[in-house]
Amino acid sequence: MSRLFSVFVAFVASFLLIGSAQAEVKVLTSIKPLQLIAAAVQDGVAIPEVLLPPGASPHNYALRPSDVRKVQSVDLLYWIGPDMEGFLPRVLNGRTLPSAAVQDLPGMKLRRFAEDSHSYAEDADEHDHDHRPGTLDAHLWLSPVNARVIADKMAADLSAADPANAERYQSNAKAFDERLDALDVRLKKRLAGVEGKPYFVFHEAFDYFEEAYGLKHTGVFSVAAEVQPGAQHVAAMRTRLQEVGKTCVFSEPPLRPRLAETLVAGLPVKLAELDALGGYTPATAQGYEQVLEKLGNDLAGCLESL
Repeated sequence: MSRLFSVFVAFVASFLLIGSAQAEVKVLTSIKPLQLIAAAVQDGVAIPEVLLPPGASPHNYALRPSDVRKVQSVDLLYWIGPDMEGFLPRVLNGRTLPSAAVQDLPGMKLRRFAEDSHSYAEDADEHDHDHRPGTLDAHLWLSPVNARVIADKMAADLSAADPANAERYQSNAKAFDERLDALDVRLKKRLAGVEGKPYFVFHEAFDYFEEAYGLKHTGVFSVAAEVQPGAQHVAAMRTRLQEVGKTCVFSEPPLRPRLAETLVAGLPVKLAELDALGGYTPATAQGYEQVLEKLGNDLAGCLESL
């Protein structure tokens, strides 16, 4: 009996030890692209959570009580920074566990909105966030260079919080880096044929991606989805489209500005979408690459069809 009891105690102790070693580090990110980078680093260990649901804007999201509790309780939290998620700083003031605003990480290559952004905005009040010249362009995840920096930071944090899986996190970060090298080659090849072709966007969100792959939008029709601009403003935008000729105008899901169809009616212009957030992309190891590859394919696909 004594021997059986000793075996039982040893079994229970080993079970508890294993359970302790496999205790999951809870990771929360503010937006989907950061979740996808974290998913690449945590691949095979855990699946990170994301705060914003698909279709929600990180510029003006309203936190629910359950969101606040989640922000306060997770082990590691990653967000872009106050230039993107203006709703988060107040809540983070009460957080005692580690969090990182990735815009502040050493090695990040950051852009600022330029004076010559060619924006066709009727009124600054139409903007739901600040894109004034000189302010930080916080859509920094669309740069593969920045994605590597973020992944390295996550791998270091996770390795410190979960030493038992440190080797896995580092290996995953290295694999992510290698996949980004391959993605870079594919995107450069895919987009080489559309360099210099004119196109317009409804939201100046893609400058990091454009800089990486030799592209540049011709103009920005900066109007809020729920606002119908005046006739003079629409006429000015249509005049610009007529001057350019065959082109694409890209909006972002889930909402297309109401004036889009009116704006392009009768012109050799195609309406299409570019998804900077990849809101419905599964949180898998390859999710981040899927967002960038789809972005490149959608952009090239429309411009090639002109």
